[in-house]
Amino acid sequence: MRVFHFSVTAVAILAVCGAMSWAQGEQKNPSPWSQRAANAAMARWPNGHTDGPNGKPGFKYELGTYLEGIDAVWMNTGDARYYNYIKTAVDEVVTPEGMIPSYKPAEYQLDSILMGRQLLRLYGVTQDKHYLTAAGLLYEQLQKQPRTASGGFWHKERYPHQMWLDGLYMAEPFYAEYATVAHHPENYADIARQFTLVAEHMRDARTGLLYHGWDESKQQRWADKATGLSPEFWARAMGWYMMALVDTLDYLPENDPGRKQLVAILNEESAALARVQDAKTGLWYQVLDKGNEKGNYVESSASCMIVYALAKGVRRGYLPEQFLTSATHGYEGILKNFIEVGSGDDVSLTKTVKVGGLGGTPYRSGSYAYYLSEPIVANDPKGVGPFIEAAVEMENAQRARLGRGVTVAMDGWFNSQQMRDAFDQPFYFHYKWNYQGEAGYSTVGRILENFGAHTTEIDAEPTAARLKNAQVFFVVSPDNLAKNPKPNYANARDAEALAQWVKAGGVLVILQNDSSVADLEHFNVVAEKFGLHFNNVLRKHVVGTDWATGKIAVDGKGTVFHQPHTLYMKDVCTISVSGAARPLLQEGEDVFMAQSKFGKGTVIAVVDPWIYNEYVDGRKLPAAYDNYAGGVEFVRYILAQVPHK
Repeated sequence: MRVFHFSVTAVAILAVCGAMSWAQGEQKNPSPWSQRAANAAMARWPNGHTDGPNGKPGFKYELGTYLEGIDAVWMNTGDARYYNYIKTAVDEVVTPEGMIPSYKPAEYQLDSILMGRQLLRLYGVTQDKHYLTAAGLLYEQLQKQPRTASGGFWHKERYPHQMWLDGLYMAEPFYAEYATVAHHPENYADIARQFTLVAEHMRDARTGLLYHGWDESKQQRWADKATGLSPEFWARAMGWYMMALVDTLDYLPENDPGRKQLVAILNEESAALARVQDAKTGLWYQVLDKGNEKGNYVESSASCMIVYALAKGVRRGYLPEQFLTSATHGYEGILKNFIEVGSGDDVSLTKTVKVGGLGGTPYRSGSYAYYLSEPIVANDPKGVGPFIEAAVEMENAQRARLGRGVTVAMDGWFNSQQMRDAFDQPFYFHYKWNYQGEAGYSTVGRILENFGAHTTEIDAEPTAARLKNAQVFFVVSPDNLAKNPKPNYANARDAEALAQWVKAGGVLVILQNDSSVADLEHFNVVAEKFGLHFNNVLRKHVVGTDWATGKIAVDGKGTVFHQPHTLYMKDVCTISVSGAARPLLQEGEDVFMAQSKFGKGTVIAVVDPWIYNEYVDGRKLPAAYDNYAGGVEFVRYILAQVPHK
């Protein structure tokens, strides 16, 4: 079985390369499709005006769907142009007080919830509470949202007793993220329940596919009188549901009982969609199970959504690697059948069905004829956003196998600085995966996840038992008294525990800081186990915005970095090496990065936490510095040291 999976994955990756080479070679543009499509869309829709230059900005799900794509590119590049675009678009529809003028909570539309995800992103990055205030309004709606008798959210108040697949994407990823941010773990069961209700009541026993809508009351004209189900399997509805699953799973804790249910549903629906994938094009039809019937056509938005969900599901470990084959075939079909390149850098996504619904005025019957009657358009944000996300995932698919099965733990013991959040709850923030502010490591955490790795945190003394499930362990800037009145200084016991873990094959990554803000003296007890010593000196002391002082020119010919980079490290110590340790990056006599092989494992030491958000998310450093790109190579090198890889 392992040989089979490797073979399928290798074929899939080669196919991705082939698809991208075909399309990019055809257009003679080396930039990734995700960036090309995002750049074209931002030029087409300045400030997020997806209704055109004269369109009125609004808090709309169409804009939210599209901005998810732009966000994915920002997280995949560290290019602040994408962040600035998102912020500008959101700031046009949210007041500085956290109000949303165009939002109508009394309508109880799940569509209104989707853009809350970007509110939470902006709050996380800026810590500006007005974004959280606005997100709180959406959470309040969900707390009051009308429900079916079995507990499912009505899609809208004017659609009583009805669940639509669309609504799961509109509401659940936001609901799950807000529950995490606002400390409402009791909501996880309700979130899982929304998905399981759909799986229980809307799945077809023969095909495994999900019907578009379910009227629990069985009163709607479109509803089957026995089951309450709508007549057909609409492709984009399934796409919404699949994206909802993979995005919601990102927030459900590992030990949450609903998580296992959602992973099982994702696997079942992925298999059902693979069975109806068009063998020739790799795409999915507007009505999923009737590809051979007259008038049916392969549809772009649904195909992009499904490719995104399959590829992300594999990368995040929710799906087995075999589904990457389906994703690859679909992505190649998208590039060949739906992407058109105009003059300059213009990239268009064609053949997107504009809308699809049930009931309402004019009446929509949900029949086969109805779904084929809706207009087909180009460059609809409901297709463009998912295409960008699919492109990001397929671009990452080529490297995600490196970190698959690897758990990367972050220390929360030697660096245990805490602060209180907007809900007055304490949390570890300083160089931690979950903190999106300047001092967080959320961006490099995303890089690790892009490589297929899993991130976690160890907030207690790192013993053999606590480290046994981790292959990589980050220790960043151990606390000194200036930063923590009660620091957990490293001692001989810690040094021995970490040495035994490394000896057995662990990869220890130590990112120090200068002695004014970090402990060098005590942590050298650990470092010296491996022939490394952090020197209490100060190099590259930067005053204000004298960026050039922190510059490190990398020629790209070393062990870690295979491409040239201009890195930024400020106020750093240096490293002395002895025994098996050797330098990896230095200027003159000053060693800034070093490595030691120890037993089956590796220790990598750096003199600065240089890959924290402040210097990799693109919002602060001048464009000449590329800590993000350097961070990608650094992460690749770390994962390559894991012995079983």
